[in-house]
Amino acid sequence: MTVKQLGLPELVSACVDLGVPGVGLWREPVQRYGVAAAAALVRDAGLRVTTLCRGGFLTATGAAERAAALADNRTAVDEAVALGTDTLVLVSGGLPAGSKDLHGARERIADALAELGPYAAERGVRLAIEPLHPMFAADRCVVSTLTQALDLAERFPADQVGVAVDTYHIWWDDRAPAQVARAGEGGRICTFQLADWTTPLPAGVLNGRGRLGDGSVDLRGWRERVDAAGYTGPVEVELFNEELWALDGVTLLRETAERFVRYAM
Repeated sequence: MTVKQLGLPELVSACVDLGVPGVGLWREPVQRYGVAAAAALVRDAGLRVTTLCRGGFLTATGAAERAAALADNRTAVDEAVALGTDTLVLVSGGLPAGSKDLHGARERIADALAELGPYAAERGVRLAIEPLHPMFAADRCVVSTLTQALDLAERFPADQVGVAVDTYHIWWDDRAPAQVARAGEGGRICTFQLADWTTPLPAGVLNGRGRLGDGSVDLRGWRERVDAAGYTGPVEVELFNEELWALDGVTLLRETAERFVRYAM
């Protein structure tokens, strides 16, 4: 998503040229290209699909909507299997229209995980609950902190449900460092993602993630915390930013890799 201006063939070629060993993919461009074709493209280039994003949106109250969400998440698990990744990232969903019941929404997520977790684990995939910054609680994700994400995940076996640690969403939370350690102790860190927090935020705040090193996040400090928690998996950079998407994608990817080394290693 950092370089969504690149098509999948261009993305894969640029990763190979720059020595980037893996790529986190999003379902929409994979579906447009074709799941089997995308899997072959990445595999034949010698790259690893680190995660697939995204499943989730599990908070609906209507029976038909809930059934459709569960079916879509099973499809997402199957796509992850085809792509060769063991991690499906979940954006859990916001409040249903007209609702103010945060607790009820979170319980519906748990109900869905009880059905989806075994399905995923049987296929070698873990569901990674990603907490999003509280500003997204109403419309995108009622899971706002690592504490909340782990409280949900720990209801299920670690081979079924874990968490995604994304600096953009948790850097502000003074409880998050202890929760990273908690997640590590339980073997629940499925993926670690980096983005910076820059101000002023744009009007379309969803696409306001900053380039590494441009903002307020201690990126190296968070990387060290995740390392100390025992995480040894890939580190992703995930930037949603309209200004960056207007740039040359290969140049942006090269700069992102250089900034990762400079500010996170």
